[in-house]
Amino acid sequence: MILPIVAYGSPVLRKVATDIDTDYSGLSQLLADMWETMYNSNGVGLAAPQINRDIRLFVMDSAQIFENQDEDEKGMYPDEPGYKGVFINAHIVSLDGQKWSYNEGCLSIPRVREDILRHQSVTIEFEDENFNFHKKTFNGLTARIILHEYDHIDGKLFIDHISPLKRTLLKRKLDDISKGKIKSDYRMIFHK
Repeated sequence: MILPIVAYGSPVLRKVATDIDTDYSGLSQLLADMWETMYNSNGVGLAAPQINRDIRLFVMDSAQIFENQDEDEKGMYPDEPGYKGVFINAHIVSLDGQKWSYNEGCLSIPRVREDILRHQSVTIEFEDENFNFHKKTFNGLTARIILHEYDHIDGKLFIDHISPLKRTLLKRKLDDISKGKIKSDYRMIFHK
């Protein structure tokens, strides 16, 4: 089932999410709904707070970026062919490498894109959909998507990484999003 995306301004997007355990009710259906919602809205990642759940859970798929890239972009990123996975109870172990800039957007903040500096690689501990523990290092676009989604489960948004001046310039757009005064290609819910 395609779920509505929570818009900027909703308190759930600013909460630090909580870990879950194997008793979490309806997890497999929730994951199926999250994948369907993410692909339906042309996203490459989706965190539980974006569908109004304050739990440490996100899904991401950087493989689709590499499948759809132009010939002249091939070989530009070290994480080709990408990664698709479920991250439950994720916690960052370390951030490494130079920071690099890339233009990011967010399903909860439609029609806003900004260049964001993030580390080249992230080592992260997490559990998969079967609660098997993993500790992995990711780099390139995959690391960037993971860091973007990880921000969501820590109550942060990509716009927190831009300068105060740019945030001021975006204020009217952000206010319009929080009031529902925007058009979106997917279902959204707004905090009134």
